[in-house]
Amino acid sequence: MRNVNLDQLQTLIAIADLGTFAAAAQALHLAPPTISLHVKELESWLATPLVIRGRRLAELTPAGATLVEGGRKLLAASDDLFEQVRRRAQGRMGLVRVAVSAGVSTRLLPLMLERLQARNPDIELRLEAIGSADAMRRLKAGTLDLALVASPQPPMPEVQLQAWRVDEMAVLVPAAWNPPEAITPQWLAERRWASFTPATQMHGLIAAWFGQAGLNPRPYLSLSYPGALRSLAAASQAAAILPHEELADLAEAPELCIRPMSPVLRRSMALAIRQSGLSDPALQAVQAVIESFAQ
Repeated sequence: MRNVNLDQLQTLIAIADLGTFAAAAQALHLAPPTISLHVKELESWLATPLVIRGRRLAELTPAGATLVEGGRKLLAASDDLFEQVRRRAQGRMGLVRVAVSAGVSTRLLPLMLERLQARNPDIELRLEAIGSADAMRRLKAGTLDLALVASPQPPMPEVQLQAWRVDEMAVLVPAAWNPPEAITPQWLAERRWASFTPATQMHGLIAAWFGQAGLNPRPYLSLSYPGALRSLAAASQAAAILPHEELADLAEAPELCIRPMSPVLRRSMALAIRQSGLSDPALQAVQAVIESFAQ
């Protein structure tokens, strides 16, 4: 038989998602014999059963599940490829896939998107909020083009890293707590405080800040998004440790106080770029906008 094609993979994925050959045929607008033929061809080519045909439901074999998992990625990649070709054929610049870590300011991100839209309205940006380690792995694999990640990161030949921002951290404290002019580890350890989840670099930086004072307190709550941490402080539930950039719009809020940390704590971020995409005009345009917000 011929090599596996995308239609066959799509058929197997539809069976996995919908549970029956009949439902897959209806969803894909194919005749039931065609669905069966696609599965038989796959099984013949791979020389292994992929589907267990039950009376009511069809179940994947372990080999079938593996093929479905990889097939989803392949179909997504083909969709991206075809969309990029269509965009180039229509004179548009293309699609750029960007990841941002939890530490990227929710104030800066809209400003960057606004500037990109003003400069390059023909670029489609696909944003994902994922951890820095995941972003680096996906840049290496080619499923991302660019990422804003915590710094430092282990070097990868496939990824170019350049310094982007070094932001000072601050503590957002309920005004009712009557906080001192600067927040020390000792003062904060005795109160409820919230921070980023353990999977983030920010969590490690804050733990090290407490560790320098010989302390190892546990946070009242760990969250992934700066906005949620701000909300906790606004509700007088906990102090929140965040980049100062994230707090600029709260400087006049009467129910909150923004205090520096003593000793000073800073977080560094880098711009990570997939090496093979460096010559892409769309990626270069997005890179230029992000670089314009460097510090």
